[in-house]
Amino acid sequence: MNDQNTNSPKGTNSRRTFVKNSALFSGAVMMPSMQFDSIFNSANNKKLKIALVGCGGRGTGAAIQALTADDNVELVAMADAFEDRLQSSLANITKEMGESKKVNVQKKNQFVGFDAAQKAMDLGDVVILATPPGFRPQHFEYAVNNGKHVFMEKPVATDVPGVRKVLAAAKKAKENKLNVVVGLQRHYQDSYLAAIDQLKQDKIGKIVSGQVYWNSAGVWVRERQPGQTELEYQMRNWYYFNWLCGDHILEQHIHNIDVANWFIGEYPISAQGMGGRQVRTGKDHGEIYDHHFVEYTYPSGAVVASQCRHQPDTMRRVSEFFQGSKGTVSTAGDRAELKDWNGNTIFEHRGKDDPNPYQVEHIKLFESIRNGGVIANAENGAKSTMSAIIGRMATYSGKVINWEEAMNSELKLVPDALTWESPAPVQPNADGWYEIPTPGKSVVM
Repeated sequence: MNDQNTNSPKGTNSRRTFVKNSALFSGAVMMPSMQFDSIFNSANNKKLKIALVGCGGRGTGAAIQALTADDNVELVAMADAFEDRLQSSLANITKEMGESKKVNVQKKNQFVGFDAAQKAMDLGDVVILATPPGFRPQHFEYAVNNGKHVFMEKPVATDVPGVRKVLAAAKKAKENKLNVVVGLQRHYQDSYLAAIDQLKQDKIGKIVSGQVYWNSAGVWVRERQPGQTELEYQMRNWYYFNWLCGDHILEQHIHNIDVANWFIGEYPISAQGMGGRQVRTGKDHGEIYDHHFVEYTYPSGAVVASQCRHQPDTMRRVSEFFQGSKGTVSTAGDRAELKDWNGNTIFEHRGKDDPNPYQVEHIKLFESIRNGGVIANAENGAKSTMSAIIGRMATYSGKVINWEEAMNSELKLVPDALTWESPAPVQPNADGWYEIPTPGKSVVM
């Protein structure tokens, strides 16, 4: 899960680019033609209304960062499936913002339920999409269709039909000059931007291989409560169900896979790997794995080994390491380092005083809205989401998964419409156990 550091940055960096595939230019800025000047000048002065959709910890943190990013903004609407989550979030945002007048969410603009998102978005100029990712495609499509600027958390879908929906909406957003920032915040982090600048200068040559990691102890579990329906239980424990979360290779490890795509300048053409459940094996752990290992192959021939793990008392590592024809590049936290093949340091960035990238991405979003630029992160967000999904397909099936074939998948994990009377998309057996993906047997597309 993303950290929720809300410290304001000490400064910002200009966005650098390393473009081999246009979607990898995830901070793309389209400058308006002269006929749009009056429109953008009005945006310079108006109070921008913010609607928050998804009131968990990440949504709360994103809302605070958005309110901190611009002087003339106001939070006017909030939406969540659960009343208690909305009220807790509103209390935390109000407390964090102190005496600020930027929080103005009247009771009538506090929406709860499966239809709450659209009601909140209707009231905003800028929407924050931070629900469990299974809902992201339909929320993003609605936002774009209704002319909203968007900040949305990663990943942007949990199944392939959702990826295709986001790609279609991303194209429309760009055509309509709507700003879309995706919470792959390494694209707004000084250490990674410094590294990509060095790669652009060909300091280590062509990247031929790499290793990316998100190894940690795991995340929360919320106990089943008396009287809960199966749907409410799964919604409260969304991390453990693929229709809502997509497994941790998608929900967390997407960050590192996205860095591989960015640094290599391509998206993988195939994936193969293995995974399973060895530690996190209870009924309360739903249907997801606790470890994945995937080998990604890229069009250029580069091969990246990807590993993620949720197992306590094991090696923790969240980082990336790549080998080029002339040297290596490693990135982790606020550090980036390039070395030649003799071990000599070519470049080093240690940024303990760098601005917080979670804050920078919101600053860049509002600056772009005010100045008439267009940030277009959604296509890269969708394709990095797809990269993680084919990794999950590979570990669940034990087979080689080809990108192009997988992109045609019609396997939908997320229903088109839900109410609290709907059956949960995944059902336990009579003993309360969920079906666990089995290599060689499970259908993944």
